[in-house]
Amino acid sequence: MRKTLRQLGIDTGYNLSSFFIALPAFIISIVGLALGTGTAIIWIGIPIAASTLLAMRGVAVAGRAQLPFVLRRQLPRPRYKRAPEGSSVLRRFLTVFTDGQSWLNALWAVANFPVAVAAFAITISWWLATVAAITRPLYAWIIFLATGDTDDGLEYATRWLGWGDSYFATSILSILGGLIMAALLVPIVRGLALAQGYIGKGLLTSLSGLHERIDSLEESRDAATSAEAEALRRIERDIHDGPQQRLVSLGMELARVRRQMEANPEAAQATLEEAIAQTRDTIDELRALSRGIAPPILTDRGLEAALAALTARSTVPVALETDVKGRYRANVESTVYFVVAEALTNISKHARASQASVKVEDWSDRLVVSIGDNGVGGAHVSKGHGLSGLADRIRAAEGEWTLDSPEGGPTVIVAEVPCA
Repeated sequence: MRKTLRQLGIDTGYNLSSFFIALPAFIISIVGLALGTGTAIIWIGIPIAASTLLAMRGVAVAGRAQLPFVLRRQLPRPRYKRAPEGSSVLRRFLTVFTDGQSWLNALWAVANFPVAVAAFAITISWWLATVAAITRPLYAWIIFLATGDTDDGLEYATRWLGWGDSYFATSILSILGGLIMAALLVPIVRGLALAQGYIGKGLLTSLSGLHERIDSLEESRDAATSAEAEALRRIERDIHDGPQQRLVSLGMELARVRRQMEANPEAAQATLEEAIAQTRDTIDELRALSRGIAPPILTDRGLEAALAALTARSTVPVALETDVKGRYRANVESTVYFVVAEALTNISKHARASQASVKVEDWSDRLVVSIGDNGVGGAHVSKGHGLSGLADRIRAAEGEWTLDSPEGGPTVIVAEVPCA
């Protein structure tokens, strides 16, 4: 109830105050652009129109500042086009004509004006009528004491209803009407405020939203490129330090076996056994590396089975809890899998933890992954560390994440990956 009344006050204030923004915005836009267009043939109209569009930027700031309170969300700020560095004053001044948001500001002034006028008139009229109807018994009694007459038309209505024309009957009818108007006050005022709010959102912030979306996609692309490059570098390093060295050693062992075959068959047999053991170790390392590229279990059986296999291989005991619903897009499943894999690797190498936990929940539009451990804490994101790669993977999937790792622990990582 308190929240509803608070929003009613906000919407009422918005409907009343927005009129005093919409009126000058409409006048400036219509008069300035009409005058600029009409006199453009003699060139004086060009600076008039440009000045009008520049002035509308300031008016639009006032209109935009009210929108978050009505729409209950933060909206992006506009990005106006700028002339290249080193441009002349004239070019910087005329750049406003090529800026789409400046023209949308003018369109907003024209489209919003009739709605603002209607919202102002209906809001103030409805409020006054509601208050007047509810308080009629009081002021009608004062008028009766002063003049001896309270005939304001309600007597006809009460007689038509069969209630008579007494003061009590007209008071009851007035209060009932006031209560009905009060009940309708919230949806009517809210609807008028939203009508203006959505016009403002569409015309004053739509291009800004597209710009932010483009920036977000560029960041995601850069993060994906960085994550893949880092993964390739890690795989290259791991292959060089592991399987490649083992294969070189294996080749040398096999060459020694060939030399020993005739001179010392027993030594050759022992060397061959060592070579076979190295072969097994090399295969195990290659299998471990392949998990960082494309784990077959993730492709074949899905995220839940892949996470179960991943946590089972962890050197730190992991409590796994999943609430997933079927299969998801390949990039979503791989992102969640590798986020968990890199986090568990970081725990094994640095956390000195005795217990870890992984929880995956489906929140309809996103998968929420929580990874925690009881280690020493102090984890941070820096280039070249595991958490840096984890952050890049999450940004590449347009997700978000938080890290809480005070000195002494525990460490908790929460990642949200869109899956709608």
